[in-house]
Amino acid sequence: MHRRMDWRSVTFDWNRARAFLVTAEEGSLSAAARALGMTQPTLGRQVTALEEELGLILFERVGRGLVLTQAGTQLMSHVRAMGEAAVGVSLAASGQAQAASGHVAVTASEIYSSWLLPQIARRLREVAPGITLEVVASNEIRDLKRREADIAIRNARPEEPDLIAKMVGEDEGTFYASFDYLSRLGAITGPADLARADFIGFKDNEDFAEALRKRGIPVTPASFPVLASSHAVHWEMARAGIGLGTVPCGMGDAASDMRRVLPDVRFRYPVWLVAHRELRTSPRVRIVWELLADTLPGLLHQPK
Repeated sequence: MHRRMDWRSVTFDWNRARAFLVTAEEGSLSAAARALGMTQPTLGRQVTALEEELGLILFERVGRGLVLTQAGTQLMSHVRAMGEAAVGVSLAASGQAQAASGHVAVTASEIYSSWLLPQIARRLREVAPGITLEVVASNEIRDLKRREADIAIRNARPEEPDLIAKMVGEDEGTFYASFDYLSRLGAITGPADLARADFIGFKDNEDFAEALRKRGIPVTPASFPVLASSHAVHWEMARAGIGLGTVPCGMGDAASDMRRVLPDVRFRYPVWLVAHRELRTSPRVRIVWELLADTLPGLLHQPK
């Protein structure tokens, strides 16, 4: 039997909850105001009003940004669930989601395809069961103009003039290692200590090695005993205790058998949605685009 909700227990304005959620995900009032198409003072008043309604301090100001308090962090999971429900309401209310049908191909890196897109696919089945989702898992940049995919998730803004793009958030990655490998490696207190570490490399490894050297990590070709053309294989090699692997923090932190090696050394990068301009006029592509744009920010590890 469906349990009736006690509406008297809902003592806050849901619009203010949305203002809180977007501010937390964007990291500042100015960025959140841009994302919502509001003025910064109006957004600030909504967040302040929510704090007063709940009797909680949700943010602390750090420099030009905002950081969640403990109370704000505890509230986030509940408000994110509200946000996901709101996306479903919007799609259902459009009258298109349930009726839409056809094939939509989304391309993303191997890591995002295996880590993030299963959650997107599950949500899509709920709101638009007539759409067939094809996941094109590839670390190569797929040509949207040749229709190799309808929508791409990329970590750089596209330069092609006939593509449309939307930055949906930022992600960050760092080094992870198995507990067994760390015990053999010994104490690591700074980047210079990683001179004695082994790393799992990539197919085109010199760019990766140069990025490490720029961060003060003195790697040489001998630092990479294993190279992997697949990011999924790269991660499994690290989990096997062969050396240090590099993956998004949200994915790495969720692995109970792995630990961050240097928590303060992180690599940040944007996350963009990209599509061919013509394809946005397709209802089924637009539904998947909107679902990605609304859902991805809550799934990514948001840098502070």
